[in-house]
Amino acid sequence: MLELNLPQYDPKIKKTDKLYIWDQIRSKYVALTPEEWVRQHFINYLITEKQYPSSLIANETQISLNNQRKRCDSVVYDNYLNPLVIVEYKSPNVKITQEVFDQIARYNIVLKVKYLIISNGLEHYCCCIDYENLGYEYLPDIPFYSALNKNG
Repeated sequence: MLELNLPQYDPKIKKTDKLYIWDQIRSKYVALTPEEWVRQHFINYLITEKQYPSSLIANETQISLNNQRKRCDSVVYDNYLNPLVIVEYKSPNVKITQEVFDQIARYNIVLKVKYLIISNGLEHYCCCIDYENLGYEYLPDIPFYSALNKNG
């Protein structure tokens, strides 16, 4: 797999008929796709570098949007299990475009989080939603978990 713009870590890989990677959030092996490679590295980064509690992260969170089932790649919650962050992962060969932001913004119609993060493992973007002024601001870095509730 491709080297990413994320801290190194040694994921558990299992090979049977195909390759699988251990998902510490779901506590099971999942098919190792390029997007999953990004997800597992990014989750590791959030937990080890940004102090996000693993118990407050959910992968593949199902939502209902316009009577259709959709899945958010990852959702981070506060201590009261209110959603705080939606994270969308793309394969490293997928360019992060307005279309990707539109996708995560549609998910946010349902969850109404404060932060949206997108990563393809090479580039990472985070924006903070300002509901009061109906705007958003791109942040220079992914915030630490402890800062998530302090910005509004």
